[in-house]
Amino acid sequence: MTEETQLSLEFPALRSPDNVTPDELFENPTVELIRGIRESSRFEFKSASYARRDLAEYLGMWANTPPDGGLVILGVSKVGELEGCKFVGAEKINRIEKTGYDLCPDARCEVRRFDFTRADGTSDFLLMLRVRYHPDKVVRTQDRKVFVRKGDSKVELKLPEEIRSLQIDKGEVSFEREASGLRFPDDFESSLVRSFVTSFISARGLDDSHNTPDVLQLAKLGKVSGTKFEPNMACALLLGKDPRDVLPGCRVRFLRFDGETEGSGERWNAIKDIWIDGPVPVLIQETEKALLSQLRDFSRLNKDGKFYTSPEYPRFAWYEAVVNACVHRSYGDGMKNMNIFVKMFDDRLVVESPGAFPPFVTAENIYDVHHPRNPCLMEAMYYLEYVRCAHEGTKRIRDEMMHMELPGPEFMQEQVGHASVRVVLRNNIKQRKVWVDSDVAQLIGVSLAKSLTEQEKRVLNFAAEYGQISVSEAQRLTGRSWPSARNLLAKLAKMGLLVHDHREDVDRDPQARYVFPT
Repeated sequence: MTEETQLSLEFPALRSPDNVTPDELFENPTVELIRGIRESSRFEFKSASYARRDLAEYLGMWANTPPDGGLVILGVSKVGELEGCKFVGAEKINRIEKTGYDLCPDARCEVRRFDFTRADGTSDFLLMLRVRYHPDKVVRTQDRKVFVRKGDSKVELKLPEEIRSLQIDKGEVSFEREASGLRFPDDFESSLVRSFVTSFISARGLDDSHNTPDVLQLAKLGKVSGTKFEPNMACALLLGKDPRDVLPGCRVRFLRFDGETEGSGERWNAIKDIWIDGPVPVLIQETEKALLSQLRDFSRLNKDGKFYTSPEYPRFAWYEAVVNACVHRSYGDGMKNMNIFVKMFDDRLVVESPGAFPPFVTAENIYDVHHPRNPCLMEAMYYLEYVRCAHEGTKRIRDEMMHMELPGPEFMQEQVGHASVRVVLRNNIKQRKVWVDSDVAQLIGVSLAKSLTEQEKRVLNFAAEYGQISVSEAQRLTGRSWPSARNLLAKLAKMGLLVHDHREDVDRDPQARYVFPT
């Protein structure tokens, strides 16, 4: 073999116990993988002597646990030691294999045996029960109990509203299409109703024979009964004057904090605390206004070497996060009193909405899986041009953030008493070293800071970030003419906020710089 000869060898991909999926382990089990895995949100180990009725609870639990269910392995101890199943006898094994059929018939359960050799050289086997998530139905055991997985624990849902919330998530019960109890048209915002009806008729190409109740019924926002229109919950959320009459949690709380932490008690440091009420379109509009009033502009160096001004976050990114929170949150019984929170810190923007991810959606597949929790509301929002009804929203949030060279969005589900979804947008403030308004006030005094115009603040922020500023840079930042930009800098110098470093004998010195006084 010559020196130039190279061999191409293919090695099988190594699987780690930390990232193996239930399907991978079920299809291709190995002793090493089973010993390396610990009980988690995907795996459960039990002795072969485990009671069948208790085992049925785990089958129902996995069937109710999105997005993929889980795997029960019988014949393994809690610490991963392989005990085997032969010792319980053939009759017991046969009964175990029929547990799903007998005691939890709605669970989709596959059973297989995995043969292995014990340390003493004898052969034995494990029983593997792969239970897949049932997307359309709440799975109950034979004695009508409902279980779900939370972390590494099996939890029984005992309250009717908890079970109903799970039914809503699976589409077994449509919360949106339940009667709201509101009176039409008295309890509804007439301008929103007209706007929706006009847009729906135009988009669907309907003729003028369709009156308002007919259109709302076609949009699945209620039903016509005799001469009356009975609006449903989706209609209340979309068009009601005050949806809180039936859904107390239909509101947004906007909080702006001073610094990067929320604090608590006496150290709670919110400097803005705004409650926003109304139907979903109004929630979105008013939250947009609140955010626009607090967002800052940053001066940034472009690839062509010129400075330009850009917003703290791309507008589409935070707007889409707010829309998603309002449209895809859980409004079901268990969450109807809970609010949406929009929290603004110096370094990040956080949008929190009640409820877990919709079925099949996880933080890992959120860019690819589209499964709206409230499809009637979402489709109706399309006619008011708030959503696109395509799974491009999260992708565009990511792309817009990356285009501005900001960290990608963070999507996460948290469980603190109840499930909630959080979207975090970070502005990279530490790397940019941006001088914000609070720092302006500390350095030049609160009263003087309040007297500055937005363009004057922008110029001072730029000078603070980059150490100095020229007339040409001030011109690009403010859009003024060169003489007007020079006059602005001269005004700030006269106020003692900047020092003009220039040649006295040259009126238009391109090298002149304005710096902070030492």
